[in-house]
Amino acid sequence: MIMVLIKMILYTVPIAPDPTKVMLYIAERQIRGFNLGIKEIVVNTVKGKHKEAEHLTRNPFGTLPVLELEDETFIFESLSIIQYFEECFPEKALLPKKAKERAKALELERITDLRILNEMARYVHATKSPLGFPNNPEKASEAKTRIQPALDYLECSLMDERDFLMGDAVSLADFTLASGCQFLRFIKADLFGNRPKLRSWDERFRNSKSGRLVLKC
Repeated sequence: MIMVLIKMILYTVPIAPDPTKVMLYIAERQIRGFNLGIKEIVVNTVKGKHKEAEHLTRNPFGTLPVLELEDETFIFESLSIIQYFEECFPEKALLPKKAKERAKALELERITDLRILNEMARYVHATKSPLGFPNNPEKASEAKTRIQPALDYLECSLMDERDFLMGDAVSLADFTLASGCQFLRFIKADLFGNRPKLRSWDERFRNSKSGRLVLKC
């Protein structure tokens, strides 16, 4: 097991999609024999700690996760945090080395994040928001409608019997989709509909090593 000795702190919160995505990535790196050695600090969003001055000095937008580096630099977008890890600690990294394969892996992650995870989060906050946002059936319905083409795209891609979204091994797109599904399960919701391949994928990922380490619902 290789371990990074550089001091890094990850400010996070359980269940929330973007922090979950990063935690799945960190777990997978550890499973592959590379321990990033990150200290985790939970910021209680239910109590509004993400809106307090202490956290706003780390991230003026008040969101999570936030990665604090040894020189007190803060990185506060989930994909930027992951790409930092990939570039600074390339041994046993997850993204493909070849440019075209790397681009396709990032493309699928972006499709999954922007067209699926974001809509899942909107649906949760419009129905039973853990942050106390008011119910909004119209917004929930809009999110449910907008998500359908991207879910169809993933269902079709899984028709070749691949285990995960990019193939035989887990990828960033798997972490992104799994974090959205985790958020939906928190309110006992399901947006997959009649998509058996995605349901099989969900079960496989939840039973993968990184899934078992991080996902709680």
